Amino acid sequence: LDAYDGKDSMPSFFDYSLVRPEGAIIHSFGGIAPGPAPLAELVERTTSKLNEYLADEKPVDSTLIVDLMNFAGAAVVAGGIRRSSEIALGTMDDEEFNNLKTNGALDDPSLARWASNNTHIVEVGDDYTEAAKRTEENGEPGYFWINNARAYGRMGDPPNNVDHRVMGTNPCGEQSLESYELCNLVESFPIRCDNKADYFKTLKYAYLYAKTVTLLRTHDPRTNQVMTRNRRIGLSQSGIVENLKHVGFREHMKWCDEGYAIVKKWDKTYSEWLGVPESIKKTTVKPSGSVSLLPGVTPGVHYPHSEYYIRRIRVARTSHLVQAMKDAGYSVVPDVKLGESTMVVSFPVHEPNFSKRKADVSMFEQLELAAQMQAYWSDNQVSVTVTLHKGEDVAQALSMYDTRLKSVSFLPISNHGYEQAP
Repeated sequence: LDAYDGKDSMPSFFDYSLVRPEGAIIHSFGGIAPGPAPLAELVERTTSKLNEYLADEKPVDSTLIVDLMNFAGAAVVAGGIRRSSEIALGTMDDEEFNNLKTNGALDDPSLARWASNNTHIVEVGDDYTEAAKRTEENGEPGYFWINNARAYGRMGDPPNNVDHRVMGTNPCGEQSLESYELCNLVESFPIRCDNKADYFKTLKYAYLYAKTVTLLRTHDPRTNQVMTRNRRIGLSQSGIVENLKHVGFREHMKWCDEGYAIVKKWDKTYSEWLGVPESIKKTTVKPSGSVSLLPGVTPGVHYPHSEYYIRRIRVARTSHLVQAMKDAGYSVVPDVKLGESTMVVSFPVHEPNFSKRKADVSMFEQLELAAQMQAYWSDNQVSVTVTLHKGEDVAQALSMYDTRLKSVSFLPISNHGYEQAP
């Protein structure tokens, strides 16, 4: 990249000999190495795209920026050891950005535009009409009200402007972040607690874990600078809709409100003991597509797909789990986007605390739950993907909720266009 920017010379060749060979055991992080192939493909795709722009004398634009980041995201996924999560933030008047996933671009094998969630930075009172038409069709763009994120903690409290330096949000939309800032998340499960007092005890240990993480340093001094100033943490909840059924809607919000006050009190006490600043923000609701599987609860504020459904999980082809899953009788097939490097395993799932499936919950019921959690619990953000039914008016909903939310994304209940969806 420096060579294309005139800051360095282009390497004469790329030597991948020091990259762990395919199948080697990674002792520190765990798992099996994918070998150099995903990295080599990333370099090839990146140089090819940049050469194309140079040949056509095209300036840097939204298409180039998003394509390059998507190439990197696809390489990480193909590696099989870590997952990638990317968000591309654009504006409603950027037509190039708006068209990145139209006209068959998602099916173009030379691109990787499936790798990012493309989201508009919007303002309260914007005209959402044209953007909402795209959202109703394929679920994108999502929406991020950056000034709400800057001005508010919990949306039920008065504005405090403590986050006025915020420049964006993390890929899943649960934490607004400054430039170079990282997420610091921990999860709690109220439905797995005996009562409110038991849950508050759980919150204390979750808080202490997250606060301890703020004491660590990263390899980047720019990141360290912002994180030591903000000490941002994100105490999250999952199994929310299950607890709503268990204790009642208003009682759960009481747990949230009282729990938030207790977390603030602990942060004041422990920050003083540790000799560090109080955390700029403390609570969140993450999507929890993976972590919620461990305790067996519904993810974040979301409803289950059904009482019985198929859960798909991606595994590196070289993982020892692939043969074990085949031997156990599960469906194991190559990823249709990534080919033979990544396998997709399908698991049948039963929801033991089932109340409603996504198809039975209206758009407005989902938005209202997110708004209530943004008011009573999350001073960061609530990550919510609202399931859309045909005929529901996204533009109207955005206009009704843009003073109560910081971010939101949507996914049509049918024909979402993603093969082998999770």
